Amino acid sequence: QVQLVESGGGWVQAGGSLRLSCAASGGTFSNYDMGWFREAPGKEREFVASIFWSGRLTTYADSVKGRFTLSRDNAKNTMYLQMNSLKPEDTAVYYCGARKDTAARYDYWGQGTQVTVSS
Repeated sequence: QVQLVESGGGWVQAGGSLRLSCAASGGTFSNYDMGWFREAPGKEREFVASIFWSGRLTTYADSVKGRFTLSRDNAKNTMYLQMNSLKPEDTAVYYCGARKDTAARYDYWGQGTQVTVSS
């Protein structure tokens, strides 16, 4: 069973950048498709981006397309989310998730990392 730990969140002004990391342990990282989700106060958790186990295919929510870049390093058991041109509406707790394949649900989650973007 894989354990996930997010890091890299913080406070930034609008237009700034942050890079989130999701470190995995306890499983074979390359066996999992990975994703980022976020949850803003009073809102449901929403999809941000996902990446195949091989890193060869990524998918983004329309709201972040062109601003966020998802990548993974299977040798380091880590996934990264580079967030540029941040907007106040990106403020949320960001969670990374893992699933066995694209047909499965995300069964494994980290504890989340807070991202706050001020205007």
